[in-house]
Amino acid sequence: MRVLITGGAGFIGSHLSDAYVARGEEVFVVDDLSTGSMENIAHLKRHPRFHYTIDTVHNHPVLAELIDECDVVFHLAAAVGVKLIVESPVRTIETNVRGTEVVLSLANKKKKKVLVASTSEVYGLSDQVPFREDGNLVMGATTKGRWSYACSKAIDEFLALAYWRERKLPTVIVRLFNTVGPRQTGQYGMVIPTFVKQALAGRPITVYGDGKQTRCFGYVGDVVGALARLMERDEAVGQVFNIGSSEEVSILELARRVKKLTQSDSEIVFVPYDEAYEEGFEDMPRRVPDTTKARSLVGFEATESLDGILKKVIEYHSGQ
Repeated sequence: MRVLITGGAGFIGSHLSDAYVARGEEVFVVDDLSTGSMENIAHLKRHPRFHYTIDTVHNHPVLAELIDECDVVFHLAAAVGVKLIVESPVRTIETNVRGTEVVLSLANKKKKKVLVASTSEVYGLSDQVPFREDGNLVMGATTKGRWSYACSKAIDEFLALAYWRERKLPTVIVRLFNTVGPRQTGQYGMVIPTFVKQALAGRPITVYGDGKQTRCFGYVGDVVGALARLMERDEAVGQVFNIGSSEEVSILELARRVKKLTQSDSEIVFVPYDEAYEEGFEDMPRRVPDTTKARSLVGFEATESLDGILKKVIEYHSGQ
């Protein structure tokens, strides 16, 4: 099989590339390196079944040729990270919406199956925890820049599902819940690599808000396995799936665990949201997935514990 991964030099995309190359498939990657990195795929560059193109998904001729060459498309290219989203809302909206438009329109010409990576952010301010795929999405005010990302990814979902219903383009949507692991950067606000690097350097570990907000962190190896299995199942077409762990932890407890596992002397300090991001920034108090749907169809289970994930990330950053 020939697989195209947009955003393939990114954190998740590079791990997905690893998985498909290991399976003996031919992998094509396109990435503009705006948030991805050549370091993530350096070990694959000499592999005869791995091919990469440094370009944007907005480049129609390049993307059209890549989609024509491949059997399936994983669309992972997107603006990522709360910091980037708050600081660059125009880039966020244009990257997410326009990029998905291009991928779907070109894939539709040859009816190539597309998996679109969405996000738990689309649940917004919903308090219906754990979140189910058929639950309501509760967006904040348009004056709050943070919600531009959630809205842009929700539009991606609507568009992908419309292509399936109206034009019979086979599409699958996955909502990812805080995927973490080696190669993830803290550059755009990802909390675990940020905490780990702060702890290893002996700098203060910065917890935003009061630290009571909770998250569930899914291991990238578990996540890419689920993406591959969903792509293989015809029953997944036209469906939305939550993918992530149900092991819930507060951000303050996460900071304490990182400090303990790194044996760091770092002080844990609290930073107000207004200072960290923007005035009036709104956060979600809890973000927990109901993964029953993915478990029922492809047997998805989160196999790696949070402490196990943290140890892998600490080992990765200790070796850099």
